[in-house]
Amino acid sequence: MIPARGLLYSLYIRRVKGQLRERNIPRHVGLILDGNRRWAKLRALESSSHGHQAGADKIHEFLTWCDDLGVEVVTLYLLSSDNIQGRDAAELNALSDIIESLADQLSRFRNWKIQHMGHREDLPDGLVGQLDAAVARTEKNSGLLVNLAVAYGGRQEITQAVRQLVGKYAKSGGDLKGLAEHISVDAIADHLYTGGQPDLDLVIRTSGEQRLSDFMIWQAAHSEFYFVEALGPDLREVDFLRAIRDFGRRQRRFGH
Repeated sequence: MIPARGLLYSLYIRRVKGQLRERNIPRHVGLILDGNRRWAKLRALESSSHGHQAGADKIHEFLTWCDDLGVEVVTLYLLSSDNIQGRDAAELNALSDIIESLADQLSRFRNWKIQHMGHREDLPDGLVGQLDAAVARTEKNSGLLVNLAVAYGGRQEITQAVRQLVGKYAKSGGDLKGLAEHISVDAIADHLYTGGQPDLDLVIRTSGEQRLSDFMIWQAAHSEFYFVEALGPDLREVDFLRAIRDFGRRQRRFGH
């Protein structure tokens, strides 16, 4: 039964891929891989770190699926600013180790370019060093751009961008009268972590939860959303392909 089931699954994967159209592939995909702790709890594993590790292993697969389809940018929500405040120290330490290893491995795979998004001051020195090393190692790569959102919060990002914008304007000698005209949508966007990147086209969230959780609230202003019932480590390629197929079938309406 298992080989037959595997054959049917492969045929179905091929069928869904055949329904995709290149022009309808999103340029920028965001992933909120939720449910890692629940996954570990359901399996009676001794700690949530087992779930976080399983989620990290799934990320390798997810990025490969995206790369093979021609997605240009993927942003992974790995650790939010809220998580840093709300999780216990032991879990955060274990999660930091997992993210360190993930960043290192991704920076050595294919021709991917790694970028860190988040508040560095909230992270352990070891994790910051590993993220910096991954960014430097892939600086000249030209393949899939992978944003690692670690110690990240959307509202925090916008606040930081506005502060940078105002600070640069003040240093240039501008006065208060001209500041209001200097601040614009494009100017703020240029000072976000994703400056120069396309906005999010599609956000995928696992575990059945239907909320953004402060994830790229500026870049997701016109995004499409796709919610998967599967917990993070259980995400399958067919789930991903269905999300892409669904995205391609939607009539995107900006501002309506």
